[in-house]
Amino acid sequence: MFQLYNPQRDKKVLKKIVIAMIVVAAFIIIKDEISWQIGSYDDYLPGEEEWDEDMEEYDCNVAGIELHGFLSTYIVSADDEVDQEMYADQAASEIINLTLEELDKDEEIKAIVLEIDSYGGSAVAGEEVADALKRVEKPVVAVIRDGGASAAYWAASGADIIFASANSDVGSIGITMSYLDYAKSNQKEGFTYNQLSTGRFKDTGDPDKILTLEEKELLMRDVKIMHENFIKDVADNRGLDTEAVRQMADGSSMLGQMAWEKGLIDKIGGLYEVKEYLKEKIGEEVEVCWYESPR
Repeated sequence: MFQLYNPQRDKKVLKKIVIAMIVVAAFIIIKDEISWQIGSYDDYLPGEEEWDEDMEEYDCNVAGIELHGFLSTYIVSADDEVDQEMYADQAASEIINLTLEELDKDEEIKAIVLEIDSYGGSAVAGEEVADALKRVEKPVVAVIRDGGASAAYWAASGADIIFASANSDVGSIGITMSYLDYAKSNQKEGFTYNQLSTGRFKDTGDPDKILTLEEKELLMRDVKIMHENFIKDVADNRGLDTEAVRQMADGSSMLGQMAWEKGLIDKIGGLYEVKEYLKEKIGEEVEVCWYESPR
């Protein structure tokens, strides 16, 4: 599993990370008005009639979507205290993308705002959101608040234009799959690791065993490939020279002003400036309906 953000994890969560893609417990609702129960992902979007009623009630011409917290690909419910703490603030690419598809078909909606406050998550999820934003035919604005880093920046790069505060954290173009292993601790406690697997690399990354040099080289091969994919996507999405992006792609983030100078964002500003921009873009006053992940 590759991720662009590495939260603190206990042993149980660590095993899940190594074995499979981190999952997310988030879905999107109209702010303070509509809620949906956990079910298939289709259940997270209101029906066409309900959607139209809400748009009419709020007289919306711009839709706002939140990308907050850890970004992953799909939704699960947290099953213990550790999961609840880890997944307390998240977003799911499949829900964001489904919402984008619906909004793009809504004739009342003239533009879409993606509000980002996230320090990353799954590389695949970031790529999926970026690709979905590029498919939207209406104007799409990404606005970065405290942070739009790593997978969240990958997602933002697919927007037509990116706003950020001069003090926002932007970038962090890099890949990590670092983790703790408990092999030495287990040995001190008298535990023995019994390897029962077929395929030489099947249990690579198991935190209860020491990572061999050969295994590390295998994992680093894929980390480097994904890093190049990240660099190429940012360069393509932002219209930047690939080598220039590579020079910035050391995993560090930068503040908004420097990000603007480097071409990672287009304008310094927040939601007010976004509304002013869209007012000129769509030729009418802007009224935004916000979709958010419930807490």
